[in-house]
Amino acid sequence: MREPPWKECFHSACGFLCQAEARSPVICSPCICSNRSCDVVPWADKLIFVRTTLFCIPGSPLVWGTLLVHSEKSVNSQRITGINEVLIQEVGLRDGLQNEARILQPVIRAQIADLLGDAGVSRIQIGSFVNPKRVPQMAGAAEVWQRIRRKPGVRYSALVLNSRGLEQAIAWGIPHVEIYVSVSETHGLKNSGMGTKEALEAAGLMIHMARSRGLTVTAGLMCAFGCFYEGKIDPERILDMASLLRACSPDEIGLADTSGMGDPESIGSTLEAMAELMPLDEITLHLHDTRGLGIQNMIAGLAAGVRRFDASVGGLGGCPFIPGAVGNIATEKVVQMLHSMGYATGIIPESLVLARERIIAALA
Repeated sequence: MREPPWKECFHSACGFLCQAEARSPVICSPCICSNRSCDVVPWADKLIFVRTTLFCIPGSPLVWGTLLVHSEKSVNSQRITGINEVLIQEVGLRDGLQNEARILQPVIRAQIADLLGDAGVSRIQIGSFVNPKRVPQMAGAAEVWQRIRRKPGVRYSALVLNSRGLEQAIAWGIPHVEIYVSVSETHGLKNSGMGTKEALEAAGLMIHMARSRGLTVTAGLMCAFGCFYEGKIDPERILDMASLLRACSPDEIGLADTSGMGDPESIGSTLEAMAELMPLDEITLHLHDTRGLGIQNMIAGLAAGVRRFDASVGGLGGCPFIPGAVGNIATEKVVQMLHSMGYATGIIPESLVLARERIIAALA
């Protein structure tokens, strides 16, 4: 494994180990047990700060993404591909709502989609074509699609788990579908009623069918960074399954932290393995914030070279088939962080707030 691209500085007052990028100024935020800070490495041209809550646990390592300080030079360096555009897909209308007790009518979901489009969100997942008896929150996905005021340049998509869902998406003219397979046998059976082998075979047929009908496709893996039922996932297993999916020629590969068990280390090691298979800027990450590590995990993905991420307004969402797997990374926080780091998203934060307020009010 390659050496991690950060250096360590020891906060002697509290025994706190802070980790930050080696080619950036290293600043330790004052923690709860001391007002002292580490020295600044004085070579950067300009500082761009990304800060989250800093919890001090004496003698314990701080997840390196919790506080990341970039220089303007390092943000745009070739080390992270030199591309400063990040694509954000809004999944609030699907993943955000499927775990909510209150079911929103299609007309309201379409209104929220329009607000998201007006805010400059270029990728919007409108829902999923699944059995409404199992996921009643997704009933009426076709009506949502019919009611949306479709904006040019926006990629509207839907999740499908089986051939019946794909047939519905094709019939209604959905331009992009997302086809996910769980790397966990147990989760796969609970989520789609199929084991891993059967699901991979079905996914291959579905990808071929979708592409033959002119649809673009994201093929992805659920529970890629750990499973509530089966524990840690070997990166080699991810690589093998991703290779089989990529052989079917989808437009991109998705990796989902469905159980919310990922951490920056597992994100990094998995992406390191994936880099042997494909360019990382062709991968999209779907990250949950179940344990409060969603933003840190996203920073780990950015550092590795990923430039496509899912997020949900208000941090809504989770998997209804995994106990406690609640909360996506919040779109508004993601956009604020990315803009502060010098990345472009095309999203207008002030307009995004309107979509957030609409969905929160509808769920109240």
